[in-house]
Amino acid sequence: MSSNLVDLLFIFMLACFIGFEVIRRVSPLLHTPLMSLTNALDAIAVVGAIVMAGEHKSTFATILGTIAIVAATSNIVGGFLITDRMLKMFKSSRPAKP
Repeated sequence: MSSNLVDLLFIFMLACFIGFEVIRRVSPLLHTPLMSLTNALDAIAVVGAIVMAGEHKSTFATILGTIAIVAATSNIVGGFLITDRMLKMFKSSRPAKP
């Protein structure tokens, strides 16, 4: 493996570790705003993955781009589902007063 690929993999692993530690320490009261922020960041990741997969520089890059598209898209969809479910918890089940 080239040293450039090793450097990029090291940066990726470091980013994963730091992201996990930051999200793990967030108060439960902040999870809905955090979820909307992660949805925005995942949208950026999807665009970057589409560019990476679409360039066809190598088969490996195309496969990694496709995996990144699937992973980030599933994270976005899951985030919207969880946020929607949390917001439904705050709605009143009683009918509105006229």
